[in-house]
Amino acid sequence: MKFPEAEITNGLIKAKLYLPDPQKGYYQGTRFDWSGNMPTLEYKGHTYFGQWFTKYSPEIHDVIMGPVEDFTPIDYSGSMPGENFLKIGVGILSKPDMELYDFSRLYPVINPGKWKVKAGYDQVTFNHELKDKKYSYRYEKNVKLSKGKPELMLSHILKNTGKEVIDTSVYDHNFFMIDQQPIGPGYVVRLPYTIESEGVDNSSDFSAVRGNELVYLRLVGPGEDINYFNLAGYSPDVSDYDIRIENRIADAGVRITCDQPILKLAFWCCATTLCPEPYITIKVYPGEEMTWKIRYEFYIITE
Repeated sequence: MKFPEAEITNGLIKAKLYLPDPQKGYYQGTRFDWSGNMPTLEYKGHTYFGQWFTKYSPEIHDVIMGPVEDFTPIDYSGSMPGENFLKIGVGILSKPDMELYDFSRLYPVINPGKWKVKAGYDQVTFNHELKDKKYSYRYEKNVKLSKGKPELMLSHILKNTGKEVIDTSVYDHNFFMIDQQPIGPGYVVRLPYTIESEGVDNSSDFSAVRGNELVYLRLVGPGEDINYFNLAGYSPDVSDYDIRIENRIADAGVRITCDQPILKLAFWCCATTLCPEPYITIKVYPGEEMTWKIRYEFYIITE
């Protein structure tokens, strides 16, 4: 099936992005921001993203790839059934009942806003404009491959054009699968601080925290996964938003940095993908805007 898409390159990296479209788009779920879905990225013969799941439908919440972002819902917990809540990058949604918010659930979209996309040789700019009674905004995400560098930059601008404060958080799920190799020994996640893990949702003998690294002791099997609720130990300084993912078997790695401090750093993996999930705080008053940038530096391991 053919979806609206764009391909970009800077001569060093080439990547493909699926574009938002409410009728023909690859992704039509209500969990993730519809911009920035990246099924492929290649650098020096290595691939970093890909299809890590087996079942596909455009409305499944996580049939999504690459450095995709998820904004925490606004006004869900305080709303009654039939009332609305906001997901930035998706639109105004309806709360159907009194169940707790479930990111895997598909919620009715009441106001999807309007998307505009401008694709160039080395970049794609997404604009999502939402106008509603309570919350309105202009959200821009520019996905650009830096000139002369093995680098991907995600630049964001969120302008609050409504009457209420936009107070939420956002994280990048980072679905990495380097050279499509299974998750296990050879992979390491390295942070600039000593990790103080807070909570794991299942017992596991395939991963361990060692100092400032999360390592793998064996292959993650089919059907297995693990979720660290918070790889804590970071400070309020932006320098601690510095995540390295390396595959020592493929000799390929990536470094992720941001110009905002970490609010929380969750981590999830299964047999086919590993995902550091760094959260940042979003708070924008009416008439104001917030900007933030996430940088991905791809490299080859030569040690």
